[in-house]
Amino acid sequence: MDAELATLAATGASALVQQMVTEGWTQARQRVAAFFARRRDGGEEEALEGELEVSRTELVAAQRNGDEDGAADVAAEWRVRLRRALRDDPEAAEELRRLLAELRPEEGARVEVREVHNTISGGVHNATTIQAGVVNNLDARSSRFGEGPARG
Repeated sequence: MDAELATLAATGASALVQQMVTEGWTQARQRVAAFFARRRDGGEEEALEGELEVSRTELVAAQRNGDEDGAADVAAEWRVRLRRALRDDPEAAEELRRLLAELRPEEGARVEVREVHNTISGGVHNATTIQAGVVNNLDARSSRFGEGPARG
């Protein structure tokens, strides 16, 4: 396998693992399962979705427990599977590139802002608390919490 396809497989596995912990996971899981199912004559899509969901569960547990090796194992498993798909099907590379482009958030995409309501009861709480649904576009120009990146 040439270096370009190996890199594509690694990029695909990394993107897949990142998608596993996003709100768009259900759609990503379906798309990735369909990608693999087409390599198997269209069969087993539901089983593949199940395998992806098991991987997601393992990843979330590994992250929760601070198990970096466990999280890396999930990525490695899907990297190997993607490499095999790319090796066995010459058309898979272009399809995977399109799939990655669809799963990648657009540059400058608008992030949905949700209302957050906090209720604290019982006792005195003396600690800093930061709550966020989505944190992105952080850079050195952002000087305080609650501010977006500096505008130029």
